[in-house]
Amino acid sequence: MSRHLPSERAVALRARLSRARLYLCTDARERQGDLPDFLDAVLANGVDIVQFRQKGLEARDEMTYLEIFRAACERHGALLAVNDRADVAHAVRADVLHLGQDDLPVPAAREIVGGDPLIGRSTHSDEQASAAAVEPGADYFCAGPVWPTPTKPGRPAPGPKLLEYVATQGAARPWFAIGGIDLANLGDVLAAGASRVVVVRAITEADDPGAAAAEFARRLAA
Repeated sequence: MSRHLPSERAVALRARLSRARLYLCTDARERQGDLPDFLDAVLANGVDIVQFRQKGLEARDEMTYLEIFRAACERHGALLAVNDRADVAHAVRADVLHLGQDDLPVPAAREIVGGDPLIGRSTHSDEQASAAAVEPGADYFCAGPVWPTPTKPGRPAPGPKLLEYVATQGAARPWFAIGGIDLANLGDVLAAGASRVVVVRAITEADDPGAAAAEFARRLAA
């Protein structure tokens, strides 16, 4: 019977997810050339989960960058997320695998990464959010994009009404608002019922990424 009990790592990761409020997606910052310093700045100032998202990389190159992410996450006690690639997530022993609607089914992803890592799902409508809230094997989901975002060109933005819908459903698992969220509209996101957010440009393009992360963390904790 004991073989069916979750491992200590699985329990610890899910406890950390339950406390997480600020989730950052970033590329390798090749243009800025400051990846280690950037990660230290944002992780020291309240980012709970950081996902490396850069399309078009070969697995070996992605894994090389993820070594930098892993080291920073270990220094600051943050969760490391891999986007889409279950094989890469398994190879680097990521804490989180995030899947889009067109990616692997969760059972197939679980076969690759095992039972310990967290698995999240992107959702873009009421129906998708409702399904993700109860999808077996998933641990969290994201709802959005709340507003149009260049990271997902052409994707309709359902607006805060999607967040209001999810909030009224009382999902038992954690969920994050995503898409065009910045410090100027964070109040609207919180008013719609979200308490966790995924941020990209509002931190990655900030003049002071650490200060931006700190302000997001402060307002999400209020």
